[in-house]
Amino acid sequence: MANLNISIGKLKLKNPVMVASGTFGYAEEFSDFIDLKKLGAIVTKTITLRPRQGNAAPRTCETPAGLLNSIGLENPGVDKFIKDKLPVLKEYHVPIIVSIASERDPEEFVELTHRLDRIKEVAAIELNISCPNIREKKGKRLISQDALATHGLVKAVRKITNKTLITKLTPNVTDITEIALAAESAGSDGLALINTLAGMIIDIEKRRPKIAMASGGLSGPAIRPVAVRMVWEVHQKVKIPLIGMGGVSDTRSALEFFLAGATAVAVGTANFINPKTSVEIIAGIGKYLCKTNLKDIKALQNSLKING
Repeated sequence: MANLNISIGKLKLKNPVMVASGTFGYAEEFSDFIDLKKLGAIVTKTITLRPRQGNAAPRTCETPAGLLNSIGLENPGVDKFIKDKLPVLKEYHVPIIVSIASERDPEEFVELTHRLDRIKEVAAIELNISCPNIREKKGKRLISQDALATHGLVKAVRKITNKTLITKLTPNVTDITEIALAAESAGSDGLALINTLAGMIIDIEKRRPKIAMASGGLSGPAIRPVAVRMVWEVHQKVKIPLIGMGGVSDTRSALEFFLAGATAVAVGTANFINPKTSVEIIAGIGKYLCKTNLKDIKALQNSLKING
């Protein structure tokens, strides 16, 4: 049987398939559909210091081979998360990666990390510095669109925790490798890429955008070629592990990311279509490795053949 174990910093996973933040709730919602213990890790819905109601409805819209959303980081806030959500998550005995974001001040990342650092069941922290749905309200650039801001934020968080840090990057930049290098040099243990692409859908009869915030984040199979290309580019520049995401919907699409240089993958939008996607991919990867006589998932990295 092939070895599917991987590591990201201090985080040890029994397989390289996790569920992406914002698409799996706090896991309890999917417990009737799959055996959650089979997952490599669970990435929680992003939490903030204070509760958030999120953006106005409508907040989602289907697109060709994708989904446009502007949820606005709806969540109960860190206190309620620790009190009500975390105890349930602990019961699944799967590594928990808590995704965090700030609303007003980047210092909120530091405060959130400080609170989570004391909780041993939190295996890792994902710094969501790339959600487009808060920026739309403020008209400001994302932290992950600025290399200096990214470096400063990761460095500040790194100072207060020894837990594994994963920095989630936006594709809405000129050169994602510049941002990736900034996060790596500041102490990030891994990178998650990519977050959603900025997009917009218009109802031509009503002559209005189909979501209330006008634009939002595009996810799903439509963005996979962009995500794979960015993982490949970043893999050539950094030494830390990459978590590939963006259109991972079956085994074949997951394998693309591993061949591009990813250490792990995260299933997102596909969870809404088929809740069993993640566990099916885990089984599929094992079968592929056996079929190709590979004994370790790591053997796929750096095996991509480029012409010329």
